Amino acid sequence: MSDTATFHEAFHTAFHTTKPHMLKGSREYARQTLMGGLSGFESPIGLDRHDRIAALKTGDIGFVHSWDINTSVDGPGTRMTVFMSGCPLRCQFCQNPDTWKMRDGQPVYLDAMINKVARYADLFKATGGGITFSGGESMMQPAFVSRVFRAAKEMGVHTCLDTAGFLNKNYTDEMIDDIDLCLLDVKAGDEERYKVLTGGTLAPTIKFGQRLAARGKKIWVRFVLIPGLTDPEDNIENIANIVETFGDAVEHIDVLPFHQLGRPKWHELRIPYLLENQKGPSAALKDRVVKQFEAHGFTVY
Repeated sequence: MSDTATFHEAFHTAFHTTKPHMLKGSREYARQTLMGGLSGFESPIGLDRHDRIAALKTGDIGFVHSWDINTSVDGPGTRMTVFMSGCPLRCQFCQNPDTWKMRDGQPVYLDAMINKVARYADLFKATGGGITFSGGESMMQPAFVSRVFRAAKEMGVHTCLDTAGFLNKNYTDEMIDDIDLCLLDVKAGDEERYKVLTGGTLAPTIKFGQRLAARGKKIWVRFVLIPGLTDPEDNIENIANIVETFGDAVEHIDVLPFHQLGRPKWHELRIPYLLENQKGPSAALKDRVVKQFEAHGFTVY
């Protein structure tokens, strides 16, 4: 049976029941859910739908799920990571399905976000950190993100975009110029596998990586290793060949082992979760994949 057939068959299976310890009110759920919330932001609640759409297009507001301060997770140094709401992909292994719909986020004023960056600017500079936009898919809100990045650059703050690159055309070259680093998710090495895993197409990701490289930007490639889905040797070789087209822009590849921390969110949202019983990779499997990438001359973590 093909990967595509297996996917469609699994999609029609029944919902799995969330156990009591996974429910939203539990400490375990809170630990597994994006932390930080939106405390400290003034939200433009009074805007009607028409005004919000207009403000979204200009970047005067952005729809944000949450934010957090972390270290060496979403780029170098101490970083403010902002999780934007909205994503066009539906990855089987998504850890944050609660960020898929833009309307589920909270609208935040552009000035409020810029002021938050300014508040931590000295910390960022001291640690070599900065601001990272993640999601969801932050490229769904290019005006807001790019305007915050422009302001950050004027403050001397490092900028990082965490993206799958699927919305490549949303970013102009001028917007790319304000990105210091891109965490680029290369989820599969061929169009058929990419479609099964994400519902999207691979070509825009490749094009975006090549555009970043052409404009002298640094790239950390991210790849999620899932036994039986993304681990075949030909898939790894295809990804390595793609990443080679980004040239010297690539600083390293992160091989990220699949985990189940996002499973309670799928249950809470009552979305059929195809990877309910999926296990993470063994140390031996990860070692094999790391060696495959290293054989192409990449630094791999």
